[in-house]
Amino acid sequence: MSDIAVRTVGLGKMYRIGGEREAYGTLRDTLVRAAKRPLERLRHPGAATHISEDLWALRDIDLEVKQGEVLGIIGRNGSGKSTLLKVLSHITEPTEGRAEVRGRVASLLEVGTGFHNELTGRENIQLNGAILGMTRAEIRSKFDDIVEFSEIGRFLDTPVKRYSSGMYVRLAFAVAAHVDPDVMLIDEVLAVGDLEFRRKCMGKMRDVGSGGRSVVFVSHDMSHIRQLCHRVYLLDRGGVVAVGDPESICSMYESRAGSGGQMPNPSLRGLAFGQHDVGPRIDTVELRDLPDDALRSEYEFGESFDLVVKLSPETQPSRKEYSALWFLHDGLGRQLASGWSSPMDDVVFGEADTGMRCRVGPLSVPTGEYSFRLVLHVPHYENFDDWPEAVRFRVRRCDPFESGYDYPGLHSVAFFLPHKWGKTA
Repeated sequence: MSDIAVRTVGLGKMYRIGGEREAYGTLRDTLVRAAKRPLERLRHPGAATHISEDLWALRDIDLEVKQGEVLGIIGRNGSGKSTLLKVLSHITEPTEGRAEVRGRVASLLEVGTGFHNELTGRENIQLNGAILGMTRAEIRSKFDDIVEFSEIGRFLDTPVKRYSSGMYVRLAFAVAAHVDPDVMLIDEVLAVGDLEFRRKCMGKMRDVGSGGRSVVFVSHDMSHIRQLCHRVYLLDRGGVVAVGDPESICSMYESRAGSGGQMPNPSLRGLAFGQHDVGPRIDTVELRDLPDDALRSEYEFGESFDLVVKLSPETQPSRKEYSALWFLHDGLGRQLASGWSSPMDDVVFGEADTGMRCRVGPLSVPTGEYSFRLVLHVPHYENFDDWPEAVRFRVRRCDPFESGYDYPGLHSVAFFLPHKWGKTA
């Protein structure tokens, strides 16, 4: 018996954009439209002719997902990821090729899919469970578990039209996760959930995979893809660019996206002090390698680097002295550490300074994605420039105890404390 849960062969999906809308394909409507076109050209001789264009959202997709495998699908917006999941879910039919999915499928593609806004959470559990193929007996037996997982018990008898997007996702994921599916299709919907619920969902998807069932997971969060998936497909313009292990494919995608750990500063805006109390703004933030001062965005456990901040010239009179702060965040947005120039190192900056540098490390965090938030701050007053995710980097290997085991984030801890085990006697 084959161990393939999902297979596509030469899969393609074409949409027609622009042109004249033809809602029906009957002979009568075709004849009426043909008769009207010459009259329309006589009535409006200068009008442009309707032009339609064929857009291939997917083309020649050959894909396989094994039983018990967690497969990641990544790519920029418009690459065909969501269309692929809709074809696999039978929401839309392919234009060419075929898609085969074996067993019961649970799909979570868009917030609120399968819900009726006027029905309560309780009623939508029953409705959505039936849509996903659960029997009445199954829904009754799993109802309490669904409510507990979704954490919306207080609002169970409230119409879901009053739910926030996060509550929608909680309830939708809880129902889909308790269908006991053979194949679970998850689009980028967990982004609207809070940190704790995302971690719970990640654990549930991991359990689904370890239980011999399959997951197809679309996400823009490379840390989730790296930690959860066994293999990854990279899509671009409707086609498969590369297939392989999560680390190499995610690195390829990040390289193609030109991230390189460096982004332009989005904080060119009015500052907190008002028009006449503006200080210098952060222009660029870079991670410089030691000792050659080269730009770098990937590190290993125990390495150090310099956080280099360049400032743009001020355009208004500023405070004479100010401090710099950084905050280290992981891929789920948790704050792990901070550094403040004035109380920690007794360093303040002034009008003549055009940059600053901070030695950071040795790193003691697990494998994963991280970012620095940079703040310029007048002590006992407030921030006057604040740049979240000013620079991103990745810890690609974490083996603090030289055991040969890589410690990934979410699977272990936020950071490490030196320690050594021994026997008493």
